[in-house]
Amino acid sequence: MTFQERVVEAVSQIPVGQVATYGQLAGLAGSPRGARAVGTILHQLPELDKIPWQRVINSRGYLSTTCLEHPAELQAALLKADGIIVNRPSRGLFRVDLRRFLWQDYPYRGSSLVVK
Repeated sequence: MTFQERVVEAVSQIPVGQVATYGQLAGLAGSPRGARAVGTILHQLPELDKIPWQRVINSRGYLSTTCLEHPAELQAALLKADGIIVNRPSRGLFRVDLRRFLWQDYPYRGSSLVVK
């Protein structure tokens, strides 16, 4: 299985009501330093509606998408529909409380995701 396939598999396993970070997913897919690659993979997927891409945020809890087709406002709305509280602090960026919503009980073996 390629890194891209492992990333897509990991993203598809993020439960409703939880989020994961780019770095977390990179580690689960077997490349702990591949956070930027995770973002690139998600951006290039032709069918984003088939995986919960909106549940992937940066390591500080911010929605960091800059894509005009899938803007942060859309991501925030989708996260809210998932039951995740999304705040918009004074700087205007959307943010999720990682202490409350971070996916932590993912299936793993060692440092890699166990693919179902």
